[in-house]
Amino acid sequence: MRQVLLVGVAVLAGAGAWLRAQDPRQIDAGRKIYESEGCAKCHMIAGRGNRMIPLDGVGSKLSAEDLRRWLTNTAQMEDALPKAPAIKMSTRKYDFSDVDLEAMVAYLRSLTK
Repeated sequence: MRQVLLVGVAVLAGAGAWLRAQDPRQIDAGRKIYESEGCAKCHMIAGRGNRMIPLDGVGSKLSAEDLRRWLTNTAQMEDALPKAPAIKMSTRKYDFSDVDLEAMVAYLRSLTK
């Protein structure tokens, strides 16, 4: 019984983190950071921005952890690609606060279509 209870608590804790990530205010904050950082110069979302690197559906393709790594360890993520990208994101130096990083991840995770 104790193991079942612990598993249930762990599942609920994980669901709580997912629900927090879906906070509309956090998603909106991430969208504003995306816009202020000029991400559309290289990326496209919903037909807006550079067609070369679309982000539509990225939230269903990459985990939150992978998205964080793309924003914090960009060169490492590029090196893991099978082919070098035409535009290297690693040439930009990002220094997101923890709050801004989580907002960006929440926004990108919301891009599921």
